[in-house]
Amino acid sequence: MLVYLLSVTLVVLFVFTAFSYWQELKYRQKPYYRLSDVGWQHLRQPEQEELVHSVALLGDVGAVATDGTDPLLHLVENWKRESGQAGTMLFLGDNLYPIGLPTEGSKHRAPAEARLNLLIKEVRDFAGRGVFLSGNHDWLKGRTGGYAQVLRQERYVRKRLEDDACYLPRNGCPGPESLQLAEGLLLVIINTQWFVQRGEKPLGKQQGCPYEDIEQFFVAFNNLLRKNRHQHVLVAAHHPLYSNALHGGKFTVKQHIFPLTAAHRRFYLPLPIFGSVYPFYRKLFGAYEDMSHRKYKKMRKRLLRIMHRYNNIVYAAGHDHNLQHFEVQGNHYLVSGSGSKTAFVKKGGKATFTLEQLGFFVLNYYQNGEVWLEARVVSKESADGTVMFRKNIKSVLQPVPEVREV
Repeated sequence: MLVYLLSVTLVVLFVFTAFSYWQELKYRQKPYYRLSDVGWQHLRQPEQEELVHSVALLGDVGAVATDGTDPLLHLVENWKRESGQAGTMLFLGDNLYPIGLPTEGSKHRAPAEARLNLLIKEVRDFAGRGVFLSGNHDWLKGRTGGYAQVLRQERYVRKRLEDDACYLPRNGCPGPESLQLAEGLLLVIINTQWFVQRGEKPLGKQQGCPYEDIEQFFVAFNNLLRKNRHQHVLVAAHHPLYSNALHGGKFTVKQHIFPLTAAHRRFYLPLPIFGSVYPFYRKLFGAYEDMSHRKYKKMRKRLLRIMHRYNNIVYAAGHDHNLQHFEVQGNHYLVSGSGSKTAFVKKGGKATFTLEQLGFFVLNYYQNGEVWLEARVVSKESADGTVMFRKNIKSVLQPVPEVREV
């Protein structure tokens, strides 16, 4: 009897696993749309002449090809021609894989410098503006010594672009820093890596930061949003606040059965049951870069508590290597991290759109107050890429009660 029950259990487990894997294969690299957004292809944006400003959200571009063949950079060139002076290229961190910009003499220095020079050239040749943020890889993958690593990258970019606002927040500080991109459009940049970084990180006037206590950051962030309730606000950071992917605790069946593929894609050693330990650990407790880690969780809770008070915000991040859109309490949360790598993203949940493909989101702000979101991806059918999602996400600019507590 025991053998029979064990056999039935194993068969059921195998069938369930096989079915789940088959389901994943069906929608991997295929877009997911919320039911109400099916038919988005029939939506049309306002005329180009009405464009006030366009923002390209370029996340995790740290592994782009430097030989002129990178397909994503070709898409960026198309967008640059469309937007012209009314455009901002926003690099959402992880600008250099694997460990940011190392010291001179390091074996990683030459390839890192070549890739960073390419990104800098993209900005220099652009009629609009370019702004870099830092991510966990730019901070030496979050390890001790990351502060010096990110300062090295910041100095390198500033020197070559000769623009005080090309790398924000300054000095590796938590922020927030703001830029008025156009009338009615404010960009607010925060350094989410600061909150999860191990080892030294700057705070206080001696290190070029305006606050002696991190609580002052949250007060300043709330005050900045409160004073700008009358206009559209784009908050940019590296870490997402909603995600259906790895850093949000979502794993594939393959990662449960073949967990060693996380270390190397060819390590296909089946470890059923035991292989689930690692995914469950990442989901429940998390590494430093995961949403479930206590530091990340605390940061996320505080930021959302503040932003949920307002209804004029788009929050854009990278970190997970895919494209995702969430709409929560009147605000919009984006993951635009597939600039040079792609990874599994789960459909459904709170997401309205997800896609595992190389590409980036574009935000277009128009004179009539409309804000349009567009997902542009690399395509085998067209060298100019394909638009895989379009949506009018116009924020509702209404007075809200004045709240000072954080």
